[in-house]
Amino acid sequence: MKGISGISREAPVLIAGPTASGKSALAMEIAARDGRVIVNADALQVYDCWRVLSARPSPEDETALPHALYGHVGRGEVYSTGRWLREVMALLDRPVVIVGGTGLNFTALTEGLADIPAVPAAVRAEADARAAAEGFGGMLAELDAATAARIDRQNGARIQRAWEVLRATGRGLAAWQDETPAPALALAQAEALVLRPDVGWLDARIARRFHAMLEAGALDEARAALPDWNPRLPSSKAIGAPELIGHLQGKSTLSEAVEAAILQSRRYAKRQRTWFRSRMGGWREHPCG
Repeated sequence: MKGISGISREAPVLIAGPTASGKSALAMEIAARDGRVIVNADALQVYDCWRVLSARPSPEDETALPHALYGHVGRGEVYSTGRWLREVMALLDRPVVIVGGTGLNFTALTEGLADIPAVPAAVRAEADARAAAEGFGGMLAELDAATAARIDRQNGARIQRAWEVLRATGRGLAAWQDETPAPALALAQAEALVLRPDVGWLDARIARRFHAMLEAGALDEARAALPDWNPRLPSSKAIGAPELIGHLQGKSTLSEAVEAAILQSRRYAKRQRTWFRSRMGGWREHPCG
């Protein structure tokens, strides 16, 4: 990782970047220099069941430097951006480097997050049943005009979330978003860095890393999750988990599962890069490699 001499020693440091781009190594270097806490901003690294598969810091790394919000959520829990933001806000009174690949978390932190009431379990169950039976088209058609105009129509999870909010509160998601409060950490108050690696370099790194994950026990993690596997849980969205579970269920060979997982990881990295380009124009690019 290229030098960190130009990175602030005083301001909170934010590091965003696609999967396998070297974010954690950069965070470790900055935290060691400044005495900071490394705070997770990745939506999957919060789960206790996926240390290897989500590329959480190793036990040795967590011992060497203070880390927060890693592996503290049970596999069956639904962990929201709102809960993450509340937990991060409690850490902002100390020197931090906040690192991850979930753009929505960083957007919530630096732009604010609408205070939307929790969706009742019954409404979520109704939405899950509809999604399983008919897909997301019906829910999309029932959204209010303002929400339908701004939602990502290719993202089923976002469509379902918007439908749940409308069903539970009687107000469209767009109306709630329009009342977004001031951010917990304005971008101007932070050292905000985004990694934009060369695609070829990143694709090769993703493949190498997934093979290293297998050697480190990723298949064992999947095997431990198999008895209670529920593909609808947020924790089940970990890249590689559905593919390895499918292999363990006899649906594919291991080599087919690995190939599919690497492909999904590369596709995920592409979506991350698109988000960072469209939503993080005010962030400073930091070199990779």
